[in-house]
Amino acid sequence: MIGKTRQIETEPRGILVPHIKVGSFCHERMAPSAALAEWVEHYWFVGWDMQGHPPQQQETLPHPNVHLVIENDTDGVYGVHTARYTKLLAGQGFAFGIKFRPGGFRPFFGRAVAELSDRRVALAQLFGAGGEQLTQQLRACATSADAAPSAMAALAEAFLLARLPRADEDAGRAAALVAAVAGNPALLTVDALAEQAGINKRALQRMFQQYVGVGPKWVIKRYRMHEAVARLQAGTAPALAQLALSLGYYDQAHFIKDFAALVGKPPGEYLRQLPPPAAR
Repeated sequence: MIGKTRQIETEPRGILVPHIKVGSFCHERMAPSAALAEWVEHYWFVGWDMQGHPPQQQETLPHPNVHLVIENDTDGVYGVHTARYTKLLAGQGFAFGIKFRPGGFRPFFGRAVAELSDRRVALAQLFGAGGEQLTQQLRACATSADAAPSAMAALAEAFLLARLPRADEDAGRAAALVAAVAGNPALLTVDALAEQAGINKRALQRMFQQYVGVGPKWVIKRYRMHEAVARLQAGTAPALAQLALSLGYYDQAHFIKDFAALVGKPPGEYLRQLPPPAAR
């Protein structure tokens, strides 16, 4: 399994604090094998050591994905997190995760993924003894002398392959529609997405509740905020009024209000607090 995983070269989006000031921090992502690529977007590993330093707060804007996560002291399947996600990095620790494709967890779960939104469900509750065993294996791997994220990914691969679901066309359709929104900043309305999908709005909304866990309007707004944050971080954002218009807002005030509600501060203040692009 280790030989079938590979590092992912694209930069992750949605990390609001692009640089930890003190201590050590690493973030790796690994692609799944071909047998799981239909359901899994990637595996990820975060490790930190803040010993001797004050805790550092990391914040992200989550994507419309379900994650299976194992840490030092907790585990669980996390549904789509609709708010800003905040994690205080203190002491020494790790987190290993499986990021399922939008729609990719529904075949494993067997029910509407909307049931998991903004929730964590322990692995033992969903997968019984197998979930407990995976947690123990990954924690043991993380503390071993030759621990490596690729070895943890191999354990996760084996766990999922033993539970491989049947192919599900709607899971693939949901993933493709979310990818269309993420890849096309000009796709700004549910009507346009429904037209691209070839189904009516109500059917589109039902599909998203079943397979993604949130509605299509939420997905569109979230990816427009990802785009706004990415442009601000890269130093390529135009004036706020023009940025708001390009993201489908008819007035700057509405954009600033939505940005502040999600990111925790208005875009101008967020931009001023970012380090220069060359320093990130």
